Amino acid sequence: MKFNNKRSGGYSASLAAQLFDSSKPIHSLSLDLEPQMKFEDGKRTDEVQAYKAWFTQAGLPPFEVKFETKVSLPAYLSVVEFDNIEACEVSYNVYFRAVDLKEVN
Repeated sequence: MKFNNKRSGGYSASLAAQLFDSSKPIHSLSLDLEPQMKFEDGKRTDEVQAYKAWFTQAGLPPFEVKFETKVSLPAYLSVVEFDNIEACEVSYNVYFRAVDLKEVN
C-alpha cells in the first residue's frame, strides 16, 4: 500500500489506526497463507520466517499483513479483526504485521 506521509521509526499501532477506518469492516481475500522465506547472506533458505495474507477495506487498496506464526484464515471475504495490528512506512510503502486475526460474525 502507498501512503503520502513520510515517516520513520519502525512498526506502530498508531500508524495502523490512522490508515484504517474503524467504522468499516476488513475482509479477508486470501485462501491460503503465503510463506515468507528467510534469507542469509543474500541467499534464500528453506526456513519460513513469517506468513502473509491479503485483506481489503472499502476506500483502501488491497493490503498484505505479515504474521510471525501460522494463523488460521477464514473463508474468502469473511470480515476479520486483527490482534495487535501495526504498520510501518518505508519509502512511501506501508507494511503491516499482526499477531493473529479472528473472524467477526
